[in-house]
Amino acid sequence: MHPRGQGSGERAPFRLATFRRLIGYLAPYRRDFALASLSLLLVQAALQAGPYLVKRAVDLVTPARAAVQAGAGVPPGTLAGLFEIAALYVLTSLVSWGATYAQTYFMSWAGQNAIYELRAELYAHLQRLSFRFFDRQPAGVVMSRVTNDVNTIEEMLTQSLLTIVGSVASLVLIVTMMLLLNVRLALAAFVVMPILGAAVFFFSVRVRRAYDEVRNTIANVYANLQESISGVRVTQSFTRESVNLDRFTGINDENFQANMRAERLNALFMPTVDAIGALATAVIVWYGGRLVIGHDLGYGDLVAFVMYMDRFYGPMRQMASFYTQMQAAMAAADKVFGVMDEAPEGRDPVRPRRLSAGRGRIDFEDVRFGYREGEEVLHGVSFTAEPGRTVAIVGPTGAGKSSLVNLLARFYDPWSGCIRLDGVDIREIPQRELRRALGIVLQDNFLFSGTVAENIRYGRLDATDEEVEAAARAVGADAFIRRLPEGYATVVHERGSLLSTGQRQLVAFARALLRDPAVLVLDEATSNVDAATEVLIQRALARLLEGRTALVIAHRLSTVRGADLILVMDGGRVVERGRHEELLLAGGHYAELYRAQFKDAVAKAGG
Repeated sequence: MHPRGQGSGERAPFRLATFRRLIGYLAPYRRDFALASLSLLLVQAALQAGPYLVKRAVDLVTPARAAVQAGAGVPPGTLAGLFEIAALYVLTSLVSWGATYAQTYFMSWAGQNAIYELRAELYAHLQRLSFRFFDRQPAGVVMSRVTNDVNTIEEMLTQSLLTIVGSVASLVLIVTMMLLLNVRLALAAFVVMPILGAAVFFFSVRVRRAYDEVRNTIANVYANLQESISGVRVTQSFTRESVNLDRFTGINDENFQANMRAERLNALFMPTVDAIGALATAVIVWYGGRLVIGHDLGYGDLVAFVMYMDRFYGPMRQMASFYTQMQAAMAAADKVFGVMDEAPEGRDPVRPRRLSAGRGRIDFEDVRFGYREGEEVLHGVSFTAEPGRTVAIVGPTGAGKSSLVNLLARFYDPWSGCIRLDGVDIREIPQRELRRALGIVLQDNFLFSGTVAENIRYGRLDATDEEVEAAARAVGADAFIRRLPEGYATVVHERGSLLSTGQRQLVAFARALLRDPAVLVLDEATSNVDAATEVLIQRALARLLEGRTALVIAHRLSTVRGADLILVMDGGRVVERGRHEELLLAGGHYAELYRAQFKDAVAKAGG
């Protein structure tokens, strides 16, 4: 079973619904597309006038040559007629040049705007998708959809689509001129059309399947590349370079083989069209020559006919090329629309309820939840976080602690039960309003490319520089920020790689404080820092938690001793609850965890 949007490769050669949906992005720019099409018709009219002008020249020169050979001299008006034909030929070339520029400009404007809208809509949709989508879709695959697949569609909308319009117009004009020149010869040339139709039908399904496979394999390349870059430190630490290279080589080879299968079809398709064209030209030369000998066709007509026949298969070759590009674009469009058709899991309510100026009371009521069907990770969790109080959640890895954060922020929805904020079911609150009420600080906080000030201001874009600096001072981040090369204007790269773990955490605290949320959620916020940095962070936490409801998920029990309520989780259940001293006296799970972490200190105290 393939994930939605990945494709199985067993699809129809052409999906009209996908094509219509894609063309819909051109609808707002129909005027530009119409102008491009009119310019293209003018180009084709100018181009197809060429063989007719050649015919007139041959018809003018042939009797003149015979007259000269007979000693009668050049007939009057012959040279003037030749000059007129030559001038018309130059004029049609100039018209073609100007109209080609116009068609390219208008089509590029329409196509690029359509791609802009498509990419913007795709990006906006990705921002709304639930975590479950990203759980099953590697980041590299998503990147491939936004970049590689959209670029393939771009080529079709900005170039190939107008090419097919021009090819059809060219064919109509060419067929019309051939029928006007000689109906019998035209019908003889068209005898090979069923052969061409059979060739297109034969290749169509195979080409579509080949390009579908190309889209899948290049997405796998992107996914592996993204994973390798993100994990380069781990790779080098465990000297896995050669193993990763072998894995990438295998994935890259699959993409290479898929591309070669598609190119082999292309390599066979185009020569097949050319061969059929050569067969049609042979028919014209044989049959047309007989007509000339029998005086049923003029010399100029035969020359023009051969030229038109050669031009006839030019558009046919373009249409064949367009068809293969269309297969690639349709395969890419299916992938892109597969992502866009993913429904966000946590939708806003039809009749939303607004949060009043509450104090941040949180109620979990018999909440059950799992990330995969049939695998429940929370089993009827219930607790209350009173306004302005701190609730700490501790327990072993995999106990379900972080799942509580995911549910509170509606990154996922519970299977059953209810979560309330100030008495309102969070599923009845608009997501943006809910998340504005929350300040979340994670174990590995993501800093974006930009300045330190921009990262602090990320949750409140209207904050002044003074407010940014005040937030940083409050959590103890101002001192180290001012020591940076450009202070608050220092640019940090993706993920804040130029800062230490503790510095990134302090920036995250400043960001949360500046937003001034009613509820603060700390998910393992101090687990990756050393003891000295932890002292700074504990001071920052004291300022950050002041007057706020807080959920603190912690591995280090030293950070939760002052909590108003401690929940001990194990196996997706709350197995103990109480204050630090009460839980130690109870001698249960919490006391066991505490002794395990502080056994050295306890041993020294006992000695």
